[in-house]
Amino acid sequence: MRTRSPEASYAADIAACRALLRGGSRTFFAASHVLPRHVSEPATALYAFCRMADDAVDLEGGKSAALARLRERLERAYDRRPFPAAVDRAFTDVIGRFGIPRTPPEALLEGLAWDAEGRRYDDFSALKAYAVRVAGAVGAMMAILVGARTPQLQARACDLGVAMQLTNIARDVGEDARQGRLYLPLQWLLSAGIDPEKWLTSPVFSEKLGTVVQRLLNEADILYTRSSAGIAGLPLASRAGIHAAKLLYAEIGREIERCGCDSVSRRAVVSSRRKALLLTQSIAAFGSAGRSSEAPPLVEAQYLVDAVAGSPAPYLTHGERRSGALVAVEGRVVWLINLFEQLERRGQLGPSSP
Repeated sequence: MRTRSPEASYAADIAACRALLRGGSRTFFAASHVLPRHVSEPATALYAFCRMADDAVDLEGGKSAALARLRERLERAYDRRPFPAAVDRAFTDVIGRFGIPRTPPEALLEGLAWDAEGRRYDDFSALKAYAVRVAGAVGAMMAILVGARTPQLQARACDLGVAMQLTNIARDVGEDARQGRLYLPLQWLLSAGIDPEKWLTSPVFSEKLGTVVQRLLNEADILYTRSSAGIAGLPLASRAGIHAAKLLYAEIGREIERCGCDSVSRRAVVSSRRKALLLTQSIAAFGSAGRSSEAPPLVEAQYLVDAVAGSPAPYLTHGERRSGALVAVEGRVVWLINLFEQLERRGQLGPSSP
């Protein structure tokens, strides 16, 4: 029996990661095609590991046991003794090649542990601490993949991750409540005249609740704006893809607003046509240098920024060809627009996207 080369084994593992995301994270699976290959492949491995971790806690019996297994898998990945699964092998390769410190993935597992215990958040700072762990940490790791390790760019990457998570929370208020989950800051609800425990027993939309959802969207918009400076500082070949992701998620907030901030009786969905328009806009902003942001990191994200800044540089770096870069990105965005249209016709782009 012929032994596969390391390159062939890695390619097979990445293919398995793509298959996992194709079934459960269709928007990321599609959007990854906007990124250059030297970023999209490790990003696929990274998101597959995050997806596996999330599913393990949500779907497997015994959340504490699932978290213990995840911590063991993370330990083995950093010891370069990955669990015998494609996702673990690919993730181990990525953290080694790109020099990803342990703090971000450990933060992710901590956030999943908070979910498992059903933690609620008294104030906005506590909610940001949660969002930093489950989304800011992913943003920090993605920034490393595109070569953005400076404190300034890491701060903006965390801003974007937190903004996306706040948008998710605003979109899923009703869905979460029907599962006994509540992420909106308790102090905000009380200030609006809503008893959190009483509301959770019978979650219905009201104008008072709408003001809380709007307040959360306003905070997300502040962070989306701050993140723009970081996107402008990314390598050219990766800039359009990250900008597209920001536009798509921010538009979910606009859709929630168009429905009066009612995310209890309905779930906001951005149409494929609107996504196509936003992706086209990401091309227009592709070459924009933008303005740098001197805003300090979120207090809740400072430890992630420090961890990356203090970690050693990767032993393998990836260059990018500047010539023809815009043409290549345009082609990927056009491909993505066509894919959204095909998925819509086939009925495969359901309400779970993004």
